[in-house]
Amino acid sequence: MRTSTPVTGPRTPLVDPPIVARNLTVAFSGREILSNVSFEVPRGQTLAVMGLSGVGKSTTLRCLVGLQKPTSGTVLVNGRDISEMRPNEWNELRLRVGMVFQMPALFDSMTVGENVAFGLREHTRLSEEEIARIVSEKLAIVDLEGVEHLFPNQLSGGMQKRASLARTIATDPDIILYDEPTTGLDPIITTVISDLILDVQKRMHATCVVVTHDLRGALMVGHRICMLHEGKIVWIGTAQEFTTTTNEFIAQFRDGKVEGPIHVA
Repeated sequence: MRTSTPVTGPRTPLVDPPIVARNLTVAFSGREILSNVSFEVPRGQTLAVMGLSGVGKSTTLRCLVGLQKPTSGTVLVNGRDISEMRPNEWNELRLRVGMVFQMPALFDSMTVGENVAFGLREHTRLSEEEIARIVSEKLAIVDLEGVEHLFPNQLSGGMQKRASLARTIATDPDIILYDEPTTGLDPIITTVISDLILDVQKRMHATCVVVTHDLRGALMVGHRICMLHEGKIVWIGTAQEFTTTTNEFIAQFRDGKVEGPIHVA
């Protein structure tokens, strides 16, 4: 439970579980990208969604935020079927949902401070003094103190990812979704980003879904792990269970074996 009022105003607590996917199926031209995918994410926990490229991980995430309409199935966010929500209702709910994209997606023409402040200026009536305080606070959380005046192209790739995370958490979202947050980063910076994801989740008591192919990162941040293969869930369980299960898909992925049910073209 939050100990302070979010910057966008008082909120009732999220229902539990705040994220529910029921029998999600997404098909294009007769080809199923997702097939009857179902899961729940308990309030205040993180689900790591794993699998090789092209198995439907990012499609799952897009369904959760309404960017992809499923062919069939249901997505419930905070107890509401998002397909039945009016645009103003969904826009209001989206203020409680933050998303960190695979690419940092920062505005090149804005400074880092202006990027982090963007949502605050769009969705709140805070004074510029208060916005500056929040920007500084969020940048400090991601270990980017004092870079407000810099532009994105003056930051390293890892710093850009952290700035993107600061922008996402500026409005104090209850739900945070991450799409391949460590793609393209070296192992050390990958660990730094995973540590930040874990720290932010604990600080904000956020409910998170992290789509990733990074095994070590998934084990660091995930309370539970879901494995997708060819659009289907082939295993879901706790991080501890992931390290000990004899499930053939998990064993092959975990141990990096060539032989097994996962075929790489």
